[in-house]
Amino acid sequence: MTTVKFGLSTTFNCGYLADKQEQLLIYIDEKSLSPVIYSALQSKGFRRSESHVYRPHCENCNACQSIRLPVHNFKIKSSQKRVLNKARDFSVNLSNTVSDKYYPLFEKYINTKHLDGVMYPANQAQLDSFVKCDWMDKVFIELRDQDKLIAVAICDVTPDSLSAVYTFYDPDYFKYSLGTLMILQQINITKQLDKKWLYLGYYIEDCEKMNYKTRFLPYQVRRNDIWFEVD
Repeated sequence: MTTVKFGLSTTFNCGYLADKQEQLLIYIDEKSLSPVIYSALQSKGFRRSESHVYRPHCENCNACQSIRLPVHNFKIKSSQKRVLNKARDFSVNLSNTVSDKYYPLFEKYINTKHLDGVMYPANQAQLDSFVKCDWMDKVFIELRDQDKLIAVAICDVTPDSLSAVYTFYDPDYFKYSLGTLMILQQINITKQLDKKWLYLGYYIEDCEKMNYKTRFLPYQVRRNDIWFEVD
């Protein structure tokens, strides 16, 4: 049996639930992380932030639940088909490198959509924190309106999954529901790469900002160390 070392962070204010304190269980083992190891940790509810891998470990609170989509069983809704149809003239491109066009779009997105968020005002270091991780394979899903970059989804790539890290888009394209569109694109790319799962991070039932993650069926959430499927 392999022993793996973890450490506990100090407690800090929860970024999602008011009046709650958060604590993290962090991977601190001497064995270097890799996409293979991360895949195993993801299946246990862990998530990457920069080069660190963590899982919420909060006293008297289990609100954060890992959520993932079994993409080959995905059942598209009529409303989601309409989103795809509306964007039929846009093009999708995969890249393994960061473009210098990303930051201006990222800055516009944060400074327009998240004026009340912890990331406002945007800065280059924030974007760097999503893309810089030496041990992880990444893919960037780019959406363009002709030659204009209008959305980017940053994804980690493991042997069995894509994991959504962060998505940003041009707020001027509000009518195209780009947030929904980019998850649909991630589902399609996950299938094309013959991966089983699309991980969407954490879901909190009482956090309205996270409700969009349950609009893609079926999905699985991890509760009490067991994955439960909802369809």
